[in-house]
Amino acid sequence: MADAADFQGTSASPARRWLRRTGALLAGAPLLAGLLQLSAAAPADAAGQEAPQAVGGTGSVAVAVDSLTPTAPTDGDTVTVRGTVTNNGKQAVTDAHVDLRVGPSLDTRSSIDALAKKSDDVQGPAGKAVGGKYSEKFSKLTPGVAEPFNISVPADELDLGPDGVYQLAVALSGETSAQPWDQVLGVQRTFLPWQPEEAGTKTKTTFMWPLTSTVHMTAETGSNEQQTPVFRNDDLAEEIARGGRLDQMVSLGKGLDITWVIDPDLLASVDAMTRNYEVRSEDGTTTPGRNQAVAKQWLAELQQAVTGKEIVALPFGDPDLASLAHNGTNVTGSLNHLKDATDAAVSTVETILHVEPSTDFAWPADGAVDPSIVKVATSAGADKVIARSDSLQDNLSYTPSAARPVGGGTTAVVADSRMSTAFQGNLTKASASTLAVQRFLAQSLALGLQSGKQRSVVVAPQRMPSVSQAQAMAQALGTLQSGNWAESQDLADAAKAKPDPAANTKVPSTRAYPASLRNQELLRAGFEQIAETQGKLDRFKVILTDQSRVVTPFGRAMNREMSTSWRGRGVAAAGYRDDVESYLDGLTDGVKLIEKSETKLSGRSATIPVTVQNNLVQGVEHLELRLTSKNPTRLKIGDDAYEEQRVTVNGGHSQSVKFTTSANANGQAKVVAQLYTEDGQKYGAPVTFDVKVTEVTATVMLVIGGGVLLLVLAGFRMYTQRKRAAAREADEDGTAEADDDAENPQNPEAPGDRLKQETDAGSRAEGPEQPSDPAPDTAAENADPSGTGERVDR
Repeated sequence: MADAADFQGTSASPARRWLRRTGALLAGAPLLAGLLQLSAAAPADAAGQEAPQAVGGTGSVAVAVDSLTPTAPTDGDTVTVRGTVTNNGKQAVTDAHVDLRVGPSLDTRSSIDALAKKSDDVQGPAGKAVGGKYSEKFSKLTPGVAEPFNISVPADELDLGPDGVYQLAVALSGETSAQPWDQVLGVQRTFLPWQPEEAGTKTKTTFMWPLTSTVHMTAETGSNEQQTPVFRNDDLAEEIARGGRLDQMVSLGKGLDITWVIDPDLLASVDAMTRNYEVRSEDGTTTPGRNQAVAKQWLAELQQAVTGKEIVALPFGDPDLASLAHNGTNVTGSLNHLKDATDAAVSTVETILHVEPSTDFAWPADGAVDPSIVKVATSAGADKVIARSDSLQDNLSYTPSAARPVGGGTTAVVADSRMSTAFQGNLTKASASTLAVQRFLAQSLALGLQSGKQRSVVVAPQRMPSVSQAQAMAQALGTLQSGNWAESQDLADAAKAKPDPAANTKVPSTRAYPASLRNQELLRAGFEQIAETQGKLDRFKVILTDQSRVVTPFGRAMNREMSTSWRGRGVAAAGYRDDVESYLDGLTDGVKLIEKSETKLSGRSATIPVTVQNNLVQGVEHLELRLTSKNPTRLKIGDDAYEEQRVTVNGGHSQSVKFTTSANANGQAKVVAQLYTEDGQKYGAPVTFDVKVTEVTATVMLVIGGGVLLLVLAGFRMYTQRKRAAAREADEDGTAEADDDAENPQNPEAPGDRLKQETDAGSRAEGPEQPSDPAPDTAAENADPSGTGERVDR
């Protein structure tokens, strides 16, 4: 009886309890031997009296309450309890019966918590049995076999008193061969909210309905005009398909009065699936996605569900505010990503859902706050932070309203921790789901009965409820919104409610932040890698003719790198960051210089070509190519040690840039080619090659000139000699032909004509041929490295 009194709140001093228990033990010692020899069964209790209790533990029979309807009965209702009893012992249970037992009213919220912790303890009080015909009997319960039960009792028979939360226990009593008397062998306690009439003052309740997911899209896009997105996997299709987690969140939420809390990245990802998209496989290849119809249907249903409802948009990607506050603020650019994510949220929601969302609320993980988290949360424009009462605690005998000022124009909207965590854990079993629903309703009613003042309460459940959790949430919320003690309220109105002057407004220190949550955070190294990726993107984008094709997908990918969904998944988060950075490196390397081998320079001056290759689909500009001689005393580039030229290359093409050089001495000179952006930053890797200078001297030129002159003179002498010989032959032939002509006057051809023809024929036979058309002096573009011993243009 002392334990029962303590449980109900009538506590005695520890010393008195110890004396009572010690006295009882001493008084009962002489009877112990006799009790052990009893073979007859202990007499069963009369109806309406406490049954004999088993000795501790959960009992040998498991009792599962699979459903309790209605969840919050009123006058005239019939309470129906369905479930199963399973004999987990080694002996059969005979003369078994299942009873409903109603305990006293639970006056405090802490008493509800205490009862929930030992809901199946057969040693605790089970209350009075309703008895009579409102029980179900079993002649025998075989070990390992589950037997169903179904008990219906009019609410009037439960003998409920004034408004309040009552303990409702389902107890299995019976006998075993080892203990042949009637005793409680298994019990399951739950809660029965009792508010048969409209409450004079209803609790205004806000229920946040989160639509978030893990990261699904990569930074990679196709080279086509539509920039086909690439997904990490096809898991999102499973979530939005019929029966999937996100499908259930939408279909259940559309019938409830809730505040939708949405991650715009989820909307953007599903919207991308409505068109062509690719899915990356485990082997790195991509295949076309095939769930466009599913994505379109889910978005259409969501658009219909949110019509006329309050929508709160989280920053794009749902960045982890606590990780950013604790590990990222000292890393350059981290806060800028939060601002970009907030700006992107509004445009994304408006474009896809055609409604204007609110971005006034920041939601740290599990509602845990400290001064640094509040500062970061409000840095991007939000002036309201959703905290939780187990973080911003109150030392009051009642639950105050959610809103309270915490300084600097910031309002903390403190969600109730008991109601917010009611649906966590595995709720796939009907019994677990039923207990969660009844506990939630019990906490809500107990809160409303604490005082006669109206209060605003906010419920912020876990970010990604499972299907079973969402179904339990919807069932509880449906009862709450149709019940007699609560009414719905938007989150914005809850934030504007008059604060309770007695409520705590001091944000806990950073040292009070839970270690379990801190261990899940994104580390500083992660933010440093994000900053490094951003730096590479900044250097890359300045050369592009269409920056949006690269800046937008990579900007959104870096928002996703900070997502709260990475908590507890550090290895996966690091892998995603590596993939984003690696893909950017690949694009950056698409614009590069072609390697060159040793170049030979013969003469005092020549031009050296350097080729820039652009493997991107878009053109590049705002680049300068600098060619530098490491030995300018031997080889100059232009008029100095180096020369720069502006470079513009179309997508998928190469461009050769020629530099004028001048040699001052023979030998080898090292030359470096390097691309620069307009702001003087190096771009890509340099190309280094050697130039071998072979200078032609004046003496050599004189020798060559003398040789050419001798060749000309020799040719002229040969020509004059042949001309004289031909003339002599012509004279001799003319004399002979004159004699022939005299003998043959019929020959009309003059002697001189034949000589001319023969001379012309000889000239044609021995003279040089006409040269063909010269070959083009510009070779076709070739992106391959230049050959060994390349000679430059002079």
